[in-house]
Amino acid sequence: MAVWIQAQQLQGDALHQMQSLYGQHFPIEVRHYLSQWLEGQLWDVIDLENPQEEFKAKRLLDSLIQELQNKAEHQVGEDGFLLKIKLGHYASQLKSTYDRCPLELVRCIKHILYTEQRLVREASNSSSPVGGMMDSMSQKYQQINQAFEELRLLTQDTENDLRKLQHNQEYFIIQYQESLRIQAQLTSLATLPPADRQLREPTLLSKRATVEAWLTREANTLQKYRLDLAEKHQKSLQLLRKQQTIILDDELIHWKRRQQLAGNGGPPEGGLDILQSWCEKLAETIWQNRQQIRRAEHLRQQLPIPGPIEELLNDLNSTITDIISALVTSTFIIEKQPPQVLKTQTKFAATVRLLVGGKLNVHMNPPQVKATIISEQQAKALLKNENTRNDSSGEILNNNCVMEYHQATGTLSANFRNMSLKRIKRSDRRGAESVTEEKFTILFESQFSVGGNELVFQVKTLSLPVVVIVHGSQDNNATATVLWDNAFAEPGRVPFIVPDKVLWPQLCEALNMKYKAEVQSNRGLSEENLVFLAQKAFSSSSINPDDYRGMTMTWSQFNRESLPGRNFTFWQWFDGVMELTKKHLKPHWNDGAILGFVNKQQAQDMLMSKPNGTFLLRFSDSEIGGITIAWRMVWNLMPYTTKDFSIRSLADRISDLNHLLFLYPDRPKDEVFSKYYTPPLWAAAQHPALPDPAAQRTGN
Repeated sequence: MAVWIQAQQLQGDALHQMQSLYGQHFPIEVRHYLSQWLEGQLWDVIDLENPQEEFKAKRLLDSLIQELQNKAEHQVGEDGFLLKIKLGHYASQLKSTYDRCPLELVRCIKHILYTEQRLVREASNSSSPVGGMMDSMSQKYQQINQAFEELRLLTQDTENDLRKLQHNQEYFIIQYQESLRIQAQLTSLATLPPADRQLREPTLLSKRATVEAWLTREANTLQKYRLDLAEKHQKSLQLLRKQQTIILDDELIHWKRRQQLAGNGGPPEGGLDILQSWCEKLAETIWQNRQQIRRAEHLRQQLPIPGPIEELLNDLNSTITDIISALVTSTFIIEKQPPQVLKTQTKFAATVRLLVGGKLNVHMNPPQVKATIISEQQAKALLKNENTRNDSSGEILNNNCVMEYHQATGTLSANFRNMSLKRIKRSDRRGAESVTEEKFTILFESQFSVGGNELVFQVKTLSLPVVVIVHGSQDNNATATVLWDNAFAEPGRVPFIVPDKVLWPQLCEALNMKYKAEVQSNRGLSEENLVFLAQKAFSSSSINPDDYRGMTMTWSQFNRESLPGRNFTFWQWFDGVMELTKKHLKPHWNDGAILGFVNKQQAQDMLMSKPNGTFLLRFSDSEIGGITIAWRMVWNLMPYTTKDFSIRSLADRISDLNHLLFLYPDRPKDEVFSKYYTPPLWAAAQHPALPDPAAQRTGN
């Protein structure tokens, strides 16, 4: 059954998670009308980390746009006319968004399909342990599981060959001892009389010749067995490397990217159970192969036979050690990130986890983890393996924690519950950079011993970038730095480089994600809202969305340079809107009662043809975190802010204003707001003899 058909049957939180996958970056209508085509493409064959694959991604983008245009052309009738326009618009939108970065389209669609398959599979499992499980299992999961099965069979095969080699070698040693015994007998013949020696010597010489011929043949056979076994181990290690690359460099990196986007309000990154099970299978298979290679080396030392096997075994041992080292160091991860805006003298928490800790028995000697705050430059030096002389950029209290093994879940983790940044040492800033643009990171480091101290690993992992503040007034600018970094950081970057400018549609996606998360609303920013924001950002009057699709916005435009005629930046204005809506206007935003993103002139134009008493709610252009009531006459009240709403709610203030009759376009105000009015008796007790606010608040 097609995944999309099953996805539409999801309910509750699963349905909400599925819906949150879509937005301006990839409209749900495109998924619906091209479901069969989307599920029929080989998205997984494209390596997202290989720039040379871009031409394949571009071909898929062109095909997707062509499919959309074909679908649009076949629409007929009145409803078909509207759908034709909409699908044509989506084709233009996707081309504009992804034409320069087609690999991002592939990444987006792979994430959507992967998540839908997981949600459908989980829903199927909850209702039926078996039914539909294989039907909905993703191609990637199948490939990984098939590779593990192949590795299991290969490891079993080399185990059988190793036992056979050991058995044959033991028999060879017995026969070799027999040849030594015959030689000793021949030597002892010298003490016998000539007649006795002549009688016994031919038989012993014949025996010796037979045994030595057998030993020569068997030595060649043993050498062939050893070489064949080494070749099989080479094949196993190649497959292990490939499987480990898929799991660590693809799946785990994707999880980390989702974790980063979750910091901007994206969907939760998801649990680590499946990743841990894969990493544990890797650890188990690597360890089995390592033990086999060591046993093969022991057999070689026990019975040295000249040939290339010694060098082969050394290479195998070196390779398997590299593989297990990469596994251990890469699976030391931050499960719960520290806050990315970090205030000094304030308690914060973080959790680190070793995904292979239980399987490699690391918990038998519980390791201690240390947390240190380091600067961007120190992080760069660390990744280059330069000696940082244990430098830090501040002092964290309660920064040591012992990893604990949780038997029920099989997880090994360290939960830092009560850290606090006591002080911070800032570096010299560059140019116009402010303290809220300076990035730090929390370095977590530990030492693990594996196999009873047989192997010891120094492990380190860096948190997402953090911006350190000392006062709450710095929070909004610090949040801007974090938002930009989370949204536009590229995989494998040098810490913590981000593009200085981004395409407007990319920024729109980040702003919409952040807005929905902060306001905790399914109602995100509409295309009209985003056009308004573009007008504000670029000081433009165009109302055509296409005019902005190819435009770029720099970091300076975003949060360094003030908007024309204002003393605040684009981000500071937008952040103020989010804060106001989150704290006081959420139900009205969700009800659609607030248009919000409308300028003064637009409001006047909209109200001009409406009856007197018609009003609308728009966010103030002149004040951070303010909302204005515009009504037909045409007046604009001075903006209301958080301070005003902490005294009296928006609904009550609208109720107080008798001039206001209809919410634009034509909804009676009581129909929209009465359910939020404060009961009269309570209001009278709290606010006796309230004056008419309309007489006192006019402005823009």
